[in-house]
Amino acid sequence: MSFGDQNNPYGPPQGQQPGYGQPQGQPAYGQPQGQPGYGYPQAPPLGDYGQQPVLTTMPGTVSTARVLMWVIVGLQVIGVIIYALLVRTISVAKNDAELKDNSAFQQLADQSSGVVWACMIFAVAWLVFAIVLAVKFNSGGNGVRITIMVFAIITAILGIYPFLVVGLLHTVLAILVAVFVGNANGSAWFNRPRQVGY
Repeated sequence: MSFGDQNNPYGPPQGQQPGYGQPQGQPAYGQPQGQPGYGYPQAPPLGDYGQQPVLTTMPGTVSTARVLMWVIVGLQVIGVIIYALLVRTISVAKNDAELKDNSAFQQLADQSSGVVWACMIFAVAWLVFAIVLAVKFNSGGNGVRITIMVFAIITAILGIYPFLVVGLLHTVLAILVAVFVGNANGSAWFNRPRQVGY
């Protein structure tokens, strides 16, 4: 079954050779429109020794995810400050002369200050974790990518609970980070071969 066979239904019309005799700019008979040739699209050029070329610039979606991680870091800093102010406010109210004799308030203040302290310690730990992950966008491998996705998913879930404006913002940002790091560009960036000194 060759193009020279007159009975071949897939060959060029009688009297034409494939690729010859067409007006300039028109594809040969049977060639798909808009593609330079038959078969699969061309692969990107290979680097040295048949290796894929090394990505040297971060893809746009991954860069956006890194910026969103730094926004989450900023929100975490605000959260730590709010928790510190709550601890201070509870401590001042607890030592107030009018409320010192109110046993119900003192019991509530003790319980709430413990909860607020625990939340503040968790917020500080989560802040440090977010900073480390945001810094690792340039040098991290696939393990960092998976850790960022897990971090983002947990952050999104934690942002749902209070469902305040800040919580909703945390949830949206974390979902976007998980999607942008988890897509093909994120996989290509974090799995890229590293050159020495890069």
